Amino acid sequence: MRPSQILRSGGDGWNGWFERWGNGVAMNFGMALELWGKIERRHMLMLNACRYLGGWGNFGSQPQKGVISFGLSANRQRPLAGTLNAAIFNVWRRFSHQILYIAPPMIIGYLAMDWAIERNEYLNSKPGRLEYGEEE
Repeated sequence: MRPSQILRSGGDGWNGWFERWGNGVAMNFGMALELWGKIERRHMLMLNACRYLGGWGNFGSQPQKGVISFGLSANRQRPLAGTLNAAIFNVWRRFSHQILYIAPPMIIGYLAMDWAIERNEYLNSKPGRLEYGEEE
């Protein structure tokens, strides 16, 4: 691995961190060089900038090779693609499977109500009272 890749990775950039035992302040190699008068402040800031580890899931290590991930932006997706077509055929499929359970009782109920209404109208009419008036 080339040294430039190691420095760009964000891992232990220079010689890592070490602790100055005098007052317990943790410092990196750039801070130590500044204290020793070997580096200017602006260069020290550049050395410290490469120490950022990154957020969760991106801790500055080298990317793993052979891992491929694909993505699609939200405005390019079609979340309702084919729903209208699928909905029509799904409704027909469900209806055709349930019609034999629902239709015969509905037809029998309709015929029974139709007979009962006609019978009630006949019994409450003049000819029905004359024919069945004495039996009630």
